[in-house]
Amino acid sequence: MTPLLQQAFTTLAALPADEQDAVAAWLMDELAAEDAFDRAMTATGSRLAGLATQALVEHRAGETVPLDAESL
Repeated sequence: MTPLLQQAFTTLAALPADEQDAVAAWLMDELAAEDAFDRAMTATGSRLAGLATQALVEHRAGETVPLDAESL
């Protein structure tokens, strides 16, 4: 465990139990979301790479237009 993480746990340990549980639930949700994102990226990585290549080809061929943020 890193010193910073140890410091965070020490600080959290001083909180009331319900606040500790709230932080723990938030942390577990964040870790699960990160894991889900990593799995999604792994599953779609080759498709995203293909789409990016296609977009670059279209851009280089002059088939794209600048985004007008005012029209959004």
